[in-house]
Amino acid sequence: MIVVTAPTGQIGRKVLDHLLDAHPHAPKGAAPVRVIVRDPARLPAAVRERVEVVRGSHADPAVLKEACAGADRLFWLVPPAPAADSVEGHFRDFTEPLREEIGRGAIERVVNVSSLGRGVAKNAGQVSASLSMDEAIEATGVHYRALCPPFLMENLLGQAGSIRDAGVFYLALAEDRVLRTCATGDIAATAARLLLDGSWTGQGDVPLVGPDALTPEGMAGVISEVLGRTVRFRRTSSMEYKATALRFGASEASAQGLADMTNAMNAQGFYGAAAPSTPETAPAGFRQWCEEVLRPAVLG
Repeated sequence: MIVVTAPTGQIGRKVLDHLLDAHPHAPKGAAPVRVIVRDPARLPAAVRERVEVVRGSHADPAVLKEACAGADRLFWLVPPAPAADSVEGHFRDFTEPLREEIGRGAIERVVNVSSLGRGVAKNAGQVSASLSMDEAIEATGVHYRALCPPFLMENLLGQAGSIRDAGVFYLALAEDRVLRTCATGDIAATAARLLLDGSWTGQGDVPLVGPDALTPEGMAGVISEVLGRTVRFRRTSSMEYKATALRFGASEASAQGLADMTNAMNAQGFYGAAAPSTPETAPAGFRQWCEEVLRPAVLG
């Protein structure tokens, strides 16, 4: 039995699709997949018919215990919490129940969505909290794979309106430095492959770095070509980024974490050119993603 957390998010729902596609002839309700979800109504009806549903949050020890009963593999993703009082506390609230559940001995393999930057990122807000989670889970001794992408291409979807209406997108990153990217579809595909394979052992990071070596200015050029109109990149400061997050309802701690993360990315370069591409785990290029995902979001 495979347990999937965050199954309605942009990564989790794709993981779930891959897992169900691997069992296309399973009777309704018989596919060996169980999901933890706060609101089951957010799952498509066809999906609800084919999975076991445990309602609640995977930060709740009782919910996690129920979901993991009889399961041996777990897809783990800590959802964002812009209103959290503490970035580290938010990750810890999810990690401690997982460590307890692993200690019961049922879960043998965990696949987690983490980040590039291990051994490099310092005082990097949400990235540092995610990397600390990796270490805490690994300390249990469970077979473990940390999926480690850099900047997610889907982060740009939140600026589809600005790209459409003003021809501009914003990042608090240096305009002339390479920003490595990854599509969430590649994260999901890699996660599903690992979850369907019950033979791997040990612990390790799985980098997911797309084939491009684009600067933000270079990204603007690709977007312009795909959309057939001029799109410009504008750099904001980390403090402007923080102020924007606060305006959209983020807590002081969460907004400061985002500012710390961008400062660390600029200063430490863990999403930069030094990260080699990994075509076996992240084949999707930025142009392909713009054509298939960003263009419909902007023009649709």
